[in-house]
Amino acid sequence: MRILSTLAAVGAALATLISPAHAAAPGTTSTLPVRSLLDALPVKDETRSGYERDAFKHWVDADADGCSTRNEVLLEEAVNAPQRSGRCTLTGGTWYSPYDDTYVDGARGLDIDHLVPLAEAWDSGAGAWTAKEREAYANDLDDSRALIAVTARSNRSKADQDPATWQPPAEAYRCQYFTDWVTIKTRWKLSIDQAEQQALNQLAQDCPNAPVTFQPAR
Repeated sequence: MRILSTLAAVGAALATLISPAHAAAPGTTSTLPVRSLLDALPVKDETRSGYERDAFKHWVDADADGCSTRNEVLLEEAVNAPQRSGRCTLTGGTWYSPYDDTYVDGARGLDIDHLVPLAEAWDSGAGAWTAKEREAYANDLDDSRALIAVTARSNRSKADQDPATWQPPAEAYRCQYFTDWVTIKTRWKLSIDQAEQQALNQLAQDCPNAPVTFQPAR
């Protein structure tokens, strides 16, 4: 029995190593069921040793158009577009916060949330990245699932938690949150811990095995 158990563990590890999600090169496009992505995520103990939020430079103006990453997300996700003036000053506008199923008038009541929080990213692999890689993660506009405009109260309730300890209050959004969480972890080749894996597996039982299209970032 011990031999069989060991062989099963080795087989699971090899499956992770050779999975298309794990092996795909940056910039290539893949489409896989979300449960396949979840099964391929490496499971490791996490550590926050050495973490500082300033290790992830944000919000930058990567395309030098006057709008920071924060404002780029606000412009992209507005339900009713705000007026833009000067160096990307935004006035008015309406947004929908899916975490708590709430509409918000004006950008002041909104935070731009890293779906997988910066501290969580650090815990699960980003602590070993270069400063440029962490900056790219913190300002990821190439995948619309990475950054999301939500109410400040919901973002601060979430803080740096993963799905083992926090899920959106709006239950109808939880399957989308599950899918996007797994996709961003896959895109950035991040790991999950055991409690996180257990929570994600529970969500997987309750959510569709949706096909996910993504591009690895690294």
